[in-house]
Amino acid sequence: MEPWQAQLADSFTDPTDLLQFLEISAPESVCEDAERRFPFRVTRSYAGRMRKGDIADPLLRQVLPLREEVVAAPGFSADPVGDRGAAVMPGILHKYQGRALLLSTAMCAIGCRYCFRRDFPYGELQLSKTAEAEALAYIAVDRSIEEIILSGGDPLLLGDRRIAGIVSKLADIPHVQRVRVHSRVPVVLPSRITRSLIDGLIDRRVQLVMVIHANHPDELDQEVVEALARLRRAGFTMLNQAVLLRGVNDDPEILVDLSDRLFRAGVLPYYLHLLDRARGTAHFEVSVDDALILHERIRRRLPGYLVPRLAREEAGQPYKTLL
Repeated sequence: MEPWQAQLADSFTDPTDLLQFLEISAPESVCEDAERRFPFRVTRSYAGRMRKGDIADPLLRQVLPLREEVVAAPGFSADPVGDRGAAVMPGILHKYQGRALLLSTAMCAIGCRYCFRRDFPYGELQLSKTAEAEALAYIAVDRSIEEIILSGGDPLLLGDRRIAGIVSKLADIPHVQRVRVHSRVPVVLPSRITRSLIDGLIDRRVQLVMVIHANHPDELDQEVVEALARLRRAGFTMLNQAVLLRGVNDDPEILVDLSDRLFRAGVLPYYLHLLDRARGTAHFEVSVDDALILHERIRRRLPGYLVPRLAREEAGQPYKTLL
């Protein structure tokens, strides 16, 4: 077992243990039913950045299962962005012209409570080894597909050989020009960004893009910054997607600080997403009007290249909607 795998195995899997580590008495709002509906997992690396004694810590809020998750809310559903309708076969979502998404795994290193795929039927639709050949054949036949997005779950939880093999096979398809990896792992399990992983991905014909997912400046400690530097030195184009979350980052000062810290770490802010309205996530939602006000305030503070595009994804639309 590699060190990062041992660290993953040593994650907190019980909210009570995490709260005890943080020296916080479990509030009544923590809900076992919510935990049963969507599994709890937090790496110790990520937990170590939380403020002890603070139940309102923005990193803790992203992972703590609360009673609000089991309260039905109008407009919130099991498939908020139309993923099931875009599944053309096991392993492939094809929503947008020129791009296709490979659902490489159902595994995640952390259970983000606002996850838009919390009810996704991975058992039916993830990229199993047996489905891989058919999925690659689909991509090879459709010459309009120039970019492949590796998503999940989290693709960086695949073993080095498995993920390198997928990227190598994609690079053998002449019309695939870019491979984009969407991953929370560099932020929540930075030890995963090993030399072995990187060596298996670089020196391919395709351009490599790493889209990380950081929502708050406190997530970017020195260990994360060093992991991002390893990816950047290897030639990855580095971007960040954040989700606008009530009680986490719905404050202009936090968003300005996040963009500043990302850029110092060599990562460009890319999108600031409105919450995907997945069932059980309504307590995180920021209204469109409030989001527009926040975005205007950060635009006044930052140069244009550090202002993430405010966007939402709508089922059936040919591209993300910019606000």
